[in-house]
Amino acid sequence: MSEDTIDDSVLSRVLDPGLTRLAAQLGSITALTVAERRTVHAAAAAALRDTVRLRTNRVLILEMHAARIGGKLTATDPRGRWAEWTALASREEFWDGLGTNYPTLLPRLRTLVDNRCAAALSMARRFAADRAGLGVLLTVPGSAEPAPDLGELVGVEFGMGDSHRGGNTVAILTCTGGRVVYKPRSVAVDAALTGFLARVLPDEPAATRIAVPDVVCRDGYGWAAHVTHRYCDGDAQLRSFYRGLGHWLAVMRLLGGSDLHAENVVAVGPVPMVVDCETLFIPVLPARESGYGLAVDRAGVLVGDSVLGTGLLPGRGLALGWRGVDQSAIGSLPGQQPTTKLPIILDGATDEARFGYAEVQIPMAANHPSPNPVLGRYWDQMVNGFTELTEHLQGLDRAGDLEDLLATFADVPIRVVPRSTECYAELARMLWHPQSLHDEPPARARAVDLLARQARNVSGRPTEPVVIDAEVADLLEGDVPFFSTTPSRGTVSAPRGTTWGSPRDLAAAALRRWRAADFAVERQVIRCALVSAYLNEGWMLDIKRLRPSGINRHGLDRRRRTLAAGIVQGVADAAIRAEDGTVTWIAPVLDPTGWAVLSLGLDVYGGAAGIAILLAGYLREMRHDRADPVPGLPGLIDDVVRTMRLAETQWAKDRAAISNRRALPAGGYLGVGSRIWGWLALYRLGVVPRVEALDRACALMAELPEALDTDPSLDVVRGMSGAVVPLLRLHEATGNPEALRLAGDIGKRLVAAAHVRDDGTAWWANPGFPDGLGGLAHGATGIGWALSRLAAATGDKEAGTMADAAFAYEETLYDWDRGGWLDLRGIDTVAAAWCHGGGGVGIVAADRLRHPLPGQAVDDELCRQVLHRAAVASRATGLGWNHTLCHGDLGAWEVMDIAIAAGLGPPTVDRERLDAHVIGSIEQHGPISGFARETFVPGLLPGLGGVAYQLLRMHPDCTLPSVLLPDPGPASLL
Repeated sequence: MSEDTIDDSVLSRVLDPGLTRLAAQLGSITALTVAERRTVHAAAAAALRDTVRLRTNRVLILEMHAARIGGKLTATDPRGRWAEWTALASREEFWDGLGTNYPTLLPRLRTLVDNRCAAALSMARRFAADRAGLGVLLTVPGSAEPAPDLGELVGVEFGMGDSHRGGNTVAILTCTGGRVVYKPRSVAVDAALTGFLARVLPDEPAATRIAVPDVVCRDGYGWAAHVTHRYCDGDAQLRSFYRGLGHWLAVMRLLGGSDLHAENVVAVGPVPMVVDCETLFIPVLPARESGYGLAVDRAGVLVGDSVLGTGLLPGRGLALGWRGVDQSAIGSLPGQQPTTKLPIILDGATDEARFGYAEVQIPMAANHPSPNPVLGRYWDQMVNGFTELTEHLQGLDRAGDLEDLLATFADVPIRVVPRSTECYAELARMLWHPQSLHDEPPARARAVDLLARQARNVSGRPTEPVVIDAEVADLLEGDVPFFSTTPSRGTVSAPRGTTWGSPRDLAAAALRRWRAADFAVERQVIRCALVSAYLNEGWMLDIKRLRPSGINRHGLDRRRRTLAAGIVQGVADAAIRAEDGTVTWIAPVLDPTGWAVLSLGLDVYGGAAGIAILLAGYLREMRHDRADPVPGLPGLIDDVVRTMRLAETQWAKDRAAISNRRALPAGGYLGVGSRIWGWLALYRLGVVPRVEALDRACALMAELPEALDTDPSLDVVRGMSGAVVPLLRLHEATGNPEALRLAGDIGKRLVAAAHVRDDGTAWWANPGFPDGLGGLAHGATGIGWALSRLAAATGDKEAGTMADAAFAYEETLYDWDRGGWLDLRGIDTVAAAWCHGGGGVGIVAADRLRHPLPGQAVDDELCRQVLHRAAVASRATGLGWNHTLCHGDLGAWEVMDIAIAAGLGPPTVDRERLDAHVIGSIEQHGPISGFARETFVPGLLPGLGGVAYQLLRMHPDCTLPSVLLPDPGPASLL
């Protein structure tokens, strides 16, 4: 049930005085008709009701329960008692009485109502004064036709965006002649940007050139043409649209634009129209040292001051309410957003009403040019558009014209956004909470402290106490703080007459940063960012299959060595290194919120631990003359491990200093389990001493209880099942009873969370897929594997029984007609990848043969059949899409290799033919990660690091351990 269950009559006591005054004041605007005044008044009243309801719902529901408990509601049924309470809460004395428990509620509400009414009145007066000149906004750009008459005002929508500076919001006005948009801020920047685009793109046809809406400028406010979303008509328009997005990336990289999220870009056929361009020439301050190493800090600056900072490119949110959400103008794909929880009133219109949360889908914005956008198909158009316009701008700069072009922006007002809207929204929810309204001073002090702490930890946030106090004061009155400046001034006008920062030429600073940019890195960031639009690994199948044109068995070992050395050299060359001996890489990173372009984390999946395993393995093979020398590798792996040590130490410090810091997930590839496994594997490979590896693993284990309590994920990759085997191996190596206890606790949680069907099979829910998934990475096979290994190590019969139920469920997903396991992600196909499908199923089948349950014979024949089917599926549909371990050829290679060695391989395929196929594909097509063809991804599972690792393992004498299960190996090896 939605939050509109508080009756309007209850709110009328707060709203009526201000709305009555507004009606009288509107009456003085003689240039508006009576009907138009009523239209404005009705729209203001509707917007105010929604605003006040959202800020009073919690108090009113709490007071309703107090009235019920106090015996003031005597009706015989819940709805009757709700009606009694509604009548009670509609009285003036009820609202007056709220002052006892909530002394600041009424004064704050009166200020909010007065501000919103004053803002509505101001808009109405401005419309009346400007109406005659607004018809120009209804004309087609470039048209010679006279401007039409706007006609009668018949509709107003207030609240189109956040409110700022005394309740002012963007409004859409509907007239009989068309629609216009009211903006309660200067639109001079829009006019300047229109002129700039015309000068830097003079050869682009006006019908397809990137644009902003036409505007009419007034002093301190303005009007804009209303833009209507329209899908592209055919492939040519789609190509033009995505090329235009590349142009926008080039323009905004130069102008220092930001905040270009999905709602700020509208697809108008082939034209991506930026409808809100107020945040240009953003001031960039030096980053503070994080403690994680200079290389990590340097990578953060490179990413933050790249095209990624525009907000156009896909990226996942980190704020509590928007964690994992992609709000970007280019991303925000339908079907690729996590659900988010919003507060609602449950059992509304009864005296049992209470607050709860509901999972809601993120609505699709108007930023896409087609109902089912396929970004991968047009991504090259965007990169090409960025490159061609950047090169043109560089030519203008060499000719001395660029500075003059930027000078046109010198004195136009621009907005500065030092803190995210999500940050302010979280604080506003706290400040309007009943406890805060009951005792405002502590809540206000806490809000001030949170903003001050953020400023201490993150550069570019206001630190001055007077500014922070003003920010909180705005939030108390229902506004989002607003900061503005001009490029020539630099000093920022902050809320309530305060100022922030010092004078500087922001346009000149933006130009210096642009001139110093490494545009090869910028293009790499654009290519990497594509993956951030998608939730799942293995999402994009290349249009062209990567099969070799022929099978060449000659010189396989020499060719293998050459390919592996080339990839590892590429990994070394792509490293960002610093003088303190730290190192990192910028790449698409799968973290708990989804994919994002970041410096690498500490996990095995795509992070530093995986890179260290690759480099350690390569050095071992070099020492045995099974890999070609790559210069500098010993120093590089030393730097990787040094960076990992520094990061682990700083992480522990941060955890101790910040009590509410988000806990790590437990997972075996992303999370605590991954990091435990990583340190144990590095000891096994001879990179770190045994004592250090075990000490660090035990220290990480201390993070697990909180991880298990705060993150409900169950899968192997990021969920608790992925931690089971690393814990078991840690117990084997140390005898630490806590490791065994935690593994057993996870087993109990997994058994309790199982959905057992009538046929005795079992599956588990997955975030985003509440009906469960199959496969190793995120589904039943992976969880079953963890339970099976727990049962094998401890004799836990419940775990063993549930493991069998999980494997039986996976068997129900096998499609005998199509020869593969069904992918339950809603794409109606069978899958053969390690992550989703036969690859992972086969890996687990082979592992089950090696780890039988005590006192229970493994069904060897069934496991052998599963392994054979997985190998056949890998050959049929698992090869030729990309070369990765996670969802490509080198993951399929391992399944087929195991099957061939067991005499269970696909017909007519021997090991030499398999190796020749994979090596030939890499030689012919280049190593492909599966994200975007020219994107270099170094990670072990999703990137090219894993390709090199498997090329090492192709040598018949290689003893490097598999990384397709989170298992560092038995204690005898540790």
